[in-house]
This record gives sequence, structure tokens and C-alpha cells, in this order.
Amino acid sequence: MTDIDIYKFTSDELTESKVSDLVSNKKSFQVVAVKDISFTVNKIEGAIEKTGLRCRVYTEYRSAAIAGMAVPTGVTQVTGLFSAIGMAAHNLATLNPDYEIGKNKMKGTVTVIYKKE
Repeated sequence: MTDIDIYKFTSDELTESKVSDLVSNKKSFQVVAVKDISFTVNKIEGAIEKTGLRCRVYTEYRSAAIAGMAVPTGVTQVTGLFSAIGMAAHNLATLNPDYEIGKNKMKGTVTVIYKKE
């Protein structure tokens, strides 16, 4: 799915009703210009779980931490290793989700992708 296929909303436009409608229709969407990432993610995650669906929340640029394993200093390698272990454990705990919620604090976006199509 490309960015063109994803509905885009600002965090102000994304009401509880709108989130419920998107989730019940199994739509993918992106929230842009997000001021409070945690609040927005919690609102979306709650709407998804209320319908009995499962979701995985992750940070979109998290794989950059793993790339630190390639840098030959003890600190970056240990950080990369623990990041990889944490990501693997999280992926197992949220195996086969209906939705993935990607947080990107640097861009101020939350991307919600329906995975079961």
C-alpha cells in the first residue's frame, strides 16, 4: 500500500467517531501534525481493541537502533543487541495483529495499517 492509498487526517479531525468508523471498516490511515503521540495512539489502540481486533504499536525508526550493532563500539553494540531482543519479544507478544500502529515522533505522524487483507 502506498501513501496515496492511505486516508490522512490531522489529530484535530480524528474524532472518536471517525476512528471507530475507520476501524470497523478495516481502513488504513495516517494521522499527521500530531502534537501528542501517546494520546493519539491510545485513542486509536482503544478503538481497535474495543472491536475485538488486535494491534501492534511500534516506533517507525526503531530499526535504526539495531543498525548500531554494526558500529564497532561497545555501547552501540550492546544498545543494538538489547533493541533487537526487545523488538523480537514485542513481535512475539503481538503475533499476527489485525492492525499495526507506527509512531513517528520526528515527523509527528501515526500510521495505522490494516494487515489482514
